[in-house]
Amino acid sequence: MADGPSPKATSDVDLCVSIVGHWSREVLDGRGYGDYQSMGMSGGQYDILREVVDSARTARRKGAGNIDVLVERQAREGCAAWYRSGGPGEGPWR
Repeated sequence: MADGPSPKATSDVDLCVSIVGHWSREVLDGRGYGDYQSMGMSGGQYDILREVVDSARTARRKGAGNIDVLVERQAREGCAAWYRSGGPGEGPWR
């Protein structure tokens, strides 16, 4: 029996981007915030979420077209920086 390629593991950054992107779109669509734990996020991911949502709301008010591109880019930048500086291991709630 031939084995195919192993499935690729999702990196911490990609998982963070996915979670932050999902909840950013939920918030921007008016489905509201929960606390970070009910969203399945760490405190650090929640900080990134708030920054992304604030930027996206500002861009929307200024008439920006594709907010999803902005959300994805800022979530990726925030998550990459967060993991580069240590990620969730930096404190008990981070």
